[in-house]
Amino acid sequence: MKAVRITAVVLASLIVMLSLVGSLLPQFDYCLQDRQNFSAQPSPQHWLGTDALGRDRLARLLHGTRVSLLLAPAAAALSMVLAFLFGAVPGFAGGAGERIAKVLIDLMLSIPWLFLLLMVRALLPLNTSPVVSATITFAMLGLLGWGVPARVMLARARALREAEFVLSARAVGISRARLLSVHVAPNLLPVVAAQFWIAVPVFILAEANLSLLGLGVSEPMPSLGSLLAEMEGLLTVRGDFGCFAAPLVLLLMVGSLQVVAYDWEVS
Repeated sequence: MKAVRITAVVLASLIVMLSLVGSLLPQFDYCLQDRQNFSAQPSPQHWLGTDALGRDRLARLLHGTRVSLLLAPAAAALSMVLAFLFGAVPGFAGGAGERIAKVLIDLMLSIPWLFLLLMVRALLPLNTSPVVSATITFAMLGLLGWGVPARVMLARARALREAEFVLSARAVGISRARLLSVHVAPNLLPVVAAQFWIAVPVFILAEANLSLLGLGVSEPMPSLGSLLAEMEGLLTVRGDFGCFAAPLVLLLMVGSLQVVAYDWEVS
């Protein structure tokens, strides 16, 4: 299992490094069109070929991966902050606040958030800029995805509330705010980290699903979902294996992050 964990970390790090560094190189412009090569097969000039508009697939793959790797963790971080506020804080406080928090968490878990995402994204104007569409998409993921981690944090904070070291700290007169910030929050960090790494691949896949439906990141900015959407009209491979690079990267990235999340969860 240790070898699998190390392999997953190395693979995820390699994907991150290649996408961040490669997308900054001037020759990998995701908007640049080669009007002499439309839907071209892989070649020395275009390693993964070109799409129907003559844009280099490798350049778009690097930029699309970077979008997911930058914004999905940001959405997961927002989700963890909300989960801490609506889960850990009332779970440690107890009383009416805990009961209200349970109701709010159950309400969030009962909302079909993927359909809500579709509705919100569909309401945006058609001329929404790519940056705005990407920001709104991942912000909505963060705002709607805190239910499960909040339930986990609430249960953990409730258990810590009755721990001996907390009861001893209360006995000497330490305030609840100091208890939460100094004594309880550090004990919740492993739970927060595990839930964070679980949320990142989930948000990457959610964005890919939205982009497959044409409701994710707007063109011309690429995303893994929009690159997958190019395969909808694929009738035959015809020796053009470059179009399978996006699903392969998505599979490797999500699989690696799931292994990292499992490692955090069991530890």
